[in-house]
Amino acid sequence: MSRARRCGSPRWQALSALLLGLVLVAGTCRGGAAQSASAIRIGLLVPLTGVFAQNGQDMREGFTLFLDEVGGQLAGRPVQLIVEDTQGTPAVALTKARKLVEQDRVHLLMGPLSAAEGYALADYITQNQVVSIYPIVSSDDLTQRQRSRYIVRTGWSSSQVTHPFGGWVYEHLGYRRVATIAYDFAFGHEVVGGFHQTFEEAGGRVVLKLWPPIGAPDYAPYLSQLASADIDAVFAVFSGGDALRFVSQYQQFGLKDRLPLIGGGTLTDEHVLRSMGDEAFGVVTALHYSAALQTPQNQRFASEYERRFGRVPSYYSEGTYTAGLFLKAALEATGGQVEDKESLLAALLQVSVDAPRGPVRLDAYQNPVQNVYVRRVERVGGRLQNTVIDTFPSVSQFWTYDPAWFLSRPVYSREFPPVRP
Repeated sequence: MSRARRCGSPRWQALSALLLGLVLVAGTCRGGAAQSASAIRIGLLVPLTGVFAQNGQDMREGFTLFLDEVGGQLAGRPVQLIVEDTQGTPAVALTKARKLVEQDRVHLLMGPLSAAEGYALADYITQNQVVSIYPIVSSDDLTQRQRSRYIVRTGWSSSQVTHPFGGWVYEHLGYRRVATIAYDFAFGHEVVGGFHQTFEEAGGRVVLKLWPPIGAPDYAPYLSQLASADIDAVFAVFSGGDALRFVSQYQQFGLKDRLPLIGGGTLTDEHVLRSMGDEAFGVVTALHYSAALQTPQNQRFASEYERRFGRVPSYYSEGTYTAGLFLKAALEATGGQVEDKESLLAALLQVSVDAPRGPVRLDAYQNPVQNVYVRRVERVGGRLQNTVIDTFPSVSQFWTYDPAWFLSRPVYSREFPPVRP
């Protein structure tokens, strides 16, 4: 029988069809694997349970909104987002980071939330050369004395927003003697430290510092000390449920009408302002974002966020959204080559974005230079908002100080600057 006849037989045709089908299936599998490998894998570390669960939920929603707006792709590559719950604790955050890097093989990490978590991850990130974006963690030293070239901060440093606020309070509110009450860990120490430094440089005096722990159920012992102090106002730093309890108890203790309450921006940030009432009315704070900012970028962002999630965005929401803007610009500049860590890090440092919070760029230490807003809680349209009453443009983490001089001093702490008699 001729070869041509054999090839044309029904049996041969069936065998050929089967072989062709196997080839196509194999090709499809190889293509699917290639497509999966081409995805940009991002590990998002946020607290979804525990004291800071609402903050973490806002972070996830902000980044989800960003990804939806870019169609789930960056620089032409699909994005695979893997979210892990850190519970707001350093040990869990480190365990989850290891899982994301070593098992999920993510290209970069984003998050976490607290200063303690941020410091806990820093050594692991540096040793394993993991490109990481910190959109919320504000620990001063992460972009100062303990800077890691693999950590790019797109959020803020703790004392950055209170450096301009200290002098402003002295000049515009006329307070001369102030007591502070804040979390007894790096975040509270540094936010207070920035205010303390510039308030006293302007001529004021911080006469008392109080340090409650996270999750304190009853602030009465501290409120008693504030009530008996010879002061003009109280500067407070809390967030989440702690902010809700403190501001409420401050009013119940009869201090609100006698001692004006001012503070770091998280005290009345939108994540807690949504649940506050008249006890927050009139509180003046400083932060790099307010959902009430009257700019086209923020109005569009805030409107879309509220439409999508049913509430106004917080700075935690805006933080991860803006981190997405930075990542998008950097990946477009590198042609989507997230695997090239050096190129990605270099590109991130060159990015400047017009974010919902305003114009943002990074300094040589990988920390944002951005506007700082003085906000006052007001009721507008039947709900509370942080109305912007003053703006400091292009604020650096070093304020007006020479960076070398600033870095030669101790990091702000419980004892520094000291309370002077």
